[in-house]
Amino acid sequence: MASGGVSVASLWTEVNRCGQNGDYTRSLKALSKILHESRDDVTALQCKIVCLVQNGSFKEALNVMNTHSKVLGSEVLFEKAYCEYRLNRVDSALKTIEGAPEQTDKLKELYGQVLYRLERYDDCKSVYTDLIRNSQDEYEEERKTNLAAVVATMSQWEKASGEDLGLPESTYELCYNAACALTGQGQLTEALNKLRQAEELCRVSLAEDSDVTEEDIESELAVIHSQMAYVMQLQGRTEEALQLYNQVIKLKPSDVGLLAVTANNIITINKDQNVFDSKKKVKLMSAEGVEYKLAKKQLQAIDFNKALLAMYTNQADQCRKLSSSLQSQNPGHPRPVAQLCREKQHNKAIELLQQFSDQHPESASGIKLTMAQLYLVQGHVTKACDILRSIEEFKHKAGMVSALVMMYSHEEDIDSAIDVFSKAIQHYQSEQPGSSSHLALVREAANFKLKYGRKKEAISDLEQLWKQNTNDIHTLAQLISAYSLVDTDKAKSLSKHLPSPDTMSFNVEVDELENSHGANYVRKKAAKVTGENLPKEAKGQGELKKKKKKKKGKLPKNYDPKATPDQERWLPMRERSYYRGKKKGKKKEQIGKGTQGAMAGAAAELDASKMASSPPTSPRPGSASGSSSATTSNVVPPRQQKPAASGATRKKAPQKKKKGGKGSW
Repeated sequence: MASGGVSVASLWTEVNRCGQNGDYTRSLKALSKILHESRDDVTALQCKIVCLVQNGSFKEALNVMNTHSKVLGSEVLFEKAYCEYRLNRVDSALKTIEGAPEQTDKLKELYGQVLYRLERYDDCKSVYTDLIRNSQDEYEEERKTNLAAVVATMSQWEKASGEDLGLPESTYELCYNAACALTGQGQLTEALNKLRQAEELCRVSLAEDSDVTEEDIESELAVIHSQMAYVMQLQGRTEEALQLYNQVIKLKPSDVGLLAVTANNIITINKDQNVFDSKKKVKLMSAEGVEYKLAKKQLQAIDFNKALLAMYTNQADQCRKLSSSLQSQNPGHPRPVAQLCREKQHNKAIELLQQFSDQHPESASGIKLTMAQLYLVQGHVTKACDILRSIEEFKHKAGMVSALVMMYSHEEDIDSAIDVFSKAIQHYQSEQPGSSSHLALVREAANFKLKYGRKKEAISDLEQLWKQNTNDIHTLAQLISAYSLVDTDKAKSLSKHLPSPDTMSFNVEVDELENSHGANYVRKKAAKVTGENLPKEAKGQGELKKKKKKKKGKLPKNYDPKATPDQERWLPMRERSYYRGKKKGKKKEQIGKGTQGAMAGAAAELDASKMASSPPTSPRPGSASGSSSATTSNVVPPRQQKPAASGATRKKAPQKKKKGGKGSW
């Protein structure tokens, strides 16, 4: 009997009933009572481990297995490996599986998952292929889906050739993985069509379930839409891709890996623009658990884009920190040269690139191109040319030869430019003699030498070209011109091969040529005049052009034809001999000076002694005119005068209307 009077059999009945109903919490309570009575009951321990796993208590289940390892033995190896896998202890899970005495099907299934997480894709592919071949149960479709995912990942990250394994595309998962494989192979149009097919299959399959809502369908389609946006981004359709990415972000899917990848791709589209939006997306890339959901190359790409964003936002310390972290994780990763260039430390950047090139010769070509670019930025053209000529892979390519010749010509180093041509011609002479690339280089070398007056050096190239095509008159003419400076006899002998003047004349319509679209200088033809507009002189007499009469210049109004004009009239007044300057001493009338109301020059009028002989300035009241004999005592000031009588003949002047407005004076 168990404690509390409950029998062990009834507890087992409770465990069985709760397990069938999925109530693992109540089942654990019953199992705890059983183990209290029998601590080493293997069956009870196994049931407890299963219940803990079903509840997601992986750490507690692992503790139970480690505590009772002697009793349990190898009975719970699968459960132990599964708990370690779910706790992201992938290496421990691999050791547990490989140490199992027998590899069961479920252990092989888990083994494939562990190998996929460890990015051992070849081994993972072999495991799933063996499982599909040697097992037949209801999980066959899931195995094929996992195998398709392995093939797609190998195509994406390892650039493996697409191997046709005969996998069906009956479900949207299989169709999605097939599209990812096509994306890795660069077949973008086919991949996009396959993704649309996967979207349609997903909608159809989920619509059959009545419990699935539209939001659930959109959440399930988020992965497909994100991959579609990625394909569009690779195709250069960034606007459409950005729209799809933002739709996925707005759904807020529970998969942190999907959110991180989508946010990273948005940042790559933004680049150095829309930095505020990119900073918000960085938080999604740094969510908890992202490192367990993505591959190492995906995580490195995310860290690299974080470093670039820090550089764009002038966070130099953060950029260096992230770059150092990338360098420690992957020694083959480039160093933060861009940040140094942004800080104008070009010499230090070149030193870092040189060190990296020496350590990783497989990447030396691209690194040296960057070094040459940095030298050009500093104006060191010769050093840039030396770096470019050290790249064995590219130094004889037509584009590289053209760039080197142009840079040497800019530096007026014609000998080095000719040396570049000579070595490239020797390379093609030994590798591809007589090819179009070889002859094109020879012709360009000859033209270059002739351009800079090196006719003697151009003779060998011109002879080689002429031997290839003896009908080339232009090359023959160049060759004769070059020999004329060296060997006149040879030039005369070669001139015999020139065609005669009669054979060189061409049937050319001169008028048609002059009237062509590209003619610069065209003879103007006189327009044909017919009918009534025929001039009289056209009958045989030449028409004389009428001369236009010159208009006489206008003379000034005070012009005197008898007077001799001033010889100095064209000189400024100050420079004339008779100019004496302005007379000084005369003061202008000082207007406006003095007290308020005073008038300039009114002192004489205000003198009382002079007022007697002058007539009054104002009329007397009651009279139309003032008397000239009036004395000064009878003069009435203007302000004391009264208006004239009503019978007066004098009319009042009309008074002006005052302008409206308040406060006017």
